[in-house]
Amino acid sequence: MKEISGGVCAPKGFLAGGIRCGIKTSSQKKDLALIYSRKICNTAAMYTSNKVCAASVQVSRENTAGGKLRAIIANSGNANACTGQSGMNAARRMARLAADALGISEKEVAVASTGVIGVPLPISSIENGIGALKESLRADGQGHADALEAIMTTDTRKKEIAVEIEIGGKVVRIGAMTKGSGMIHPNMATMLAFITTDAAVENAALDSVLRLAVKRSFNRLTVDGDTSTNDMVVIMANGEADNPPVSNTDKCTADYNAFYSALEYVCTTLARKMARDGEGATKLVTVTVTGAENEDTAETLAKSVASSSLVKAACFGADANWGRVLCAMGYAGVDFVPEKTDVSFKSVAGEIEVCKKGESVPFSEEKAKKILSEEEIEILVNLNYGSEKASVWGCDLTYDYVKINGDYRS
Repeated sequence: MKEISGGVCAPKGFLAGGIRCGIKTSSQKKDLALIYSRKICNTAAMYTSNKVCAASVQVSRENTAGGKLRAIIANSGNANACTGQSGMNAARRMARLAADALGISEKEVAVASTGVIGVPLPISSIENGIGALKESLRADGQGHADALEAIMTTDTRKKEIAVEIEIGGKVVRIGAMTKGSGMIHPNMATMLAFITTDAAVENAALDSVLRLAVKRSFNRLTVDGDTSTNDMVVIMANGEADNPPVSNTDKCTADYNAFYSALEYVCTTLARKMARDGEGATKLVTVTVTGAENEDTAETLAKSVASSSLVKAACFGADANWGRVLCAMGYAGVDFVPEKTDVSFKSVAGEIEVCKKGESVPFSEEKAKKILSEEEIEILVNLNYGSEKASVWGCDLTYDYVKINGDYRS
């Protein structure tokens, strides 16, 4: 597997584009994106676990239920959530506008929105811009870049990746983009994630690999404890690589494992990028729990640590307050033995053990502060009980997080 350029346009047969249609009235940035496949795609998708979900999520759930898509239209600057029947009408209108422009069925279009909740979507702006949006479609890196810009809100960094692998003697590519910076918490961390591949993958297999990849990536991502109304991840596979189709009956084969491994790598890379770009964040924090009885226990404990406001604040201040780590594990709701637990901190500046068998060990506060002052830090927990492990990605909690969210609508 190797990383390549091109994002969602790297796989054969995909085009993308983005324009400014005026949804973001206070900005000159692009705010309307389109991703399109020349061929019908097998499709899998996952959506927010929030009971309050946006109109776009409801429409996309309907349209992806049959496992077939050709396009995704997405806007930023307005979430189209908590907007009643008019919001549903607007979301369906978005799908219809894209379908008419592309000459396809509106059931073959997924809809995504991100931005402020509770404000009516200015559908007229999308109507006026749909022609230019279609004309913006390109099958290259610029098309990908324009679409990516159009889905970003408070993001300060681009989250994109494309990889190339071989399946059945054929070159297969996977490309992806995400947006997400705040309101990020498992499960289905707050984000829009669009993944394209020219691999031939049967629907059942596509669904199973996506669910496992999301479990081990986006669902292990936390910034602030809030789960959005608009989260979705959609993968479209158009089969243009002409590889032998990957199916669920081949779960033990090299081809199935190669595709899954590449997809997990793509999702994990994007999850890490979102954690690093958490609103106001200065550090990427990786929490890894090892020595667990099973993977779910390790994941639950790691999530509890990464989600703790006190742990996040300590990371911001480069304070080796390991007691907050054990405290967060203690209320996670799963069994472990504190008296067997070890804790260390690690970064490019080194590694330092701060807790052994649930008790403090002598350590250099100066060295610990140096380690925790780096942009990427790790909290390593060993339960010394089993052989399973899990990593969760988060960030520190800073003054700027409050500033950003204190006047988000302004």
